[in-house]
Amino acid sequence: MLLRSYRTCRTRRSSRSSGSYGWAHKGAALCALCVLTLPLVAAEPSSAVHAPERLVRVGTEVVRLAREAGRLRQRYELRVRAAKDQRARDVWLTRQWAGQRFFTVALRRDAGAVARAQYRTGGFTAPGSAALAEEPLELLELQYQETDRRERLARMLIEADGRSRALTADRLSTTASLQALNEEAARLRVEKAAMEERLAKARSELNTMADMAIRSGRCTPVDLDGLQSEQEDTQDAANRPPEVSRSGWTRPLVSYELTAGFGGTGAHWANGHTGQDFAVPTGTPVRAVGGGTVVATGCGGSFGISVVIRHEGGWYSQYAHLSAPLMTPGRQVRAGEWIGLTGTTGNSTGPHLHFEVRTTANFGSAVDPVRWLRARGVEL
Repeated sequence: MLLRSYRTCRTRRSSRSSGSYGWAHKGAALCALCVLTLPLVAAEPSSAVHAPERLVRVGTEVVRLAREAGRLRQRYELRVRAAKDQRARDVWLTRQWAGQRFFTVALRRDAGAVARAQYRTGGFTAPGSAALAEEPLELLELQYQETDRRERLARMLIEADGRSRALTADRLSTTASLQALNEEAARLRVEKAAMEERLAKARSELNTMADMAIRSGRCTPVDLDGLQSEQEDTQDAANRPPEVSRSGWTRPLVSYELTAGFGGTGAHWANGHTGQDFAVPTGTPVRAVGGGTVVATGCGGSFGISVVIRHEGGWYSQYAHLSAPLMTPGRQVRAGEWIGLTGTTGNSTGPHLHFEVRTTANFGSAVDPVRWLRARGVEL
């Protein structure tokens, strides 16, 4: 609206057809007002001003969503394993119940045969008792043995019925438990899928912001405001504090998959691979392998966003392809402290950490990082 008024006043001021000094004077005043007002409208802050705050928010969201997704995944896997165990128990109980039922039916058949024999003989059920026994005492002995057999049969039948009832109750309980576990696993599966979708979007946004930071040349370190302590206080397996060797060294990541190793050859490395790669999702916290001082943070080039730390003894460690650095040069760090979030910046084909150990801060002095850590009590 103001721009349209400004253009109108310029047109009317330059017009010679009106010949009116009064209108020209008013137009000049209106033009001056437009000139004074327009800078105020155009002075809206750039989105780049809010980039650091946005990066903190997105980085924090990725770390926390990853933690929640890990918890849901663990709970889901526990329910799935429990359901598998209950299913196996249900199969075993069904077989036991079928065997017990067969045994009980056989006992009942024997008991029925004894009862019918008692009815026909008036209670004398010993086989061939009338033909074999010449003396009354012999007949009584035979009948005593038969009575004992009938009593044992009755006790066995009572015990078999008890076991059948117990197995039936156990089967019903196992079936109900299995159904509850399957329902809970189904619910957790849905929650896990929704959480993983949110996490994937947050990681994609973090990758986009990392690329924007490199293009702008401003890879500003972000402060996650004590998020490491919050994560490690949960005591989750994925967020537990790293194990530090007696000599004071640790792994750069807690959970990972080793991929390209030191000295490897390929299209991505002109003179061989100079470090060890760890395949991890974007936004995974990267830890300092030992105490030292941050001496450099990179922003671009083949390493993308990177952090270099100087350690005692003249050693240096580099952490490359990050999505965000968490430390500024000059910062003192301890072994296991977060120094960045993994990403896929620079010469990278997917989210991972490129880790190097060097004798200087510069490229070209790398040593095998796996052997170097192993010599200091850290196995990868």
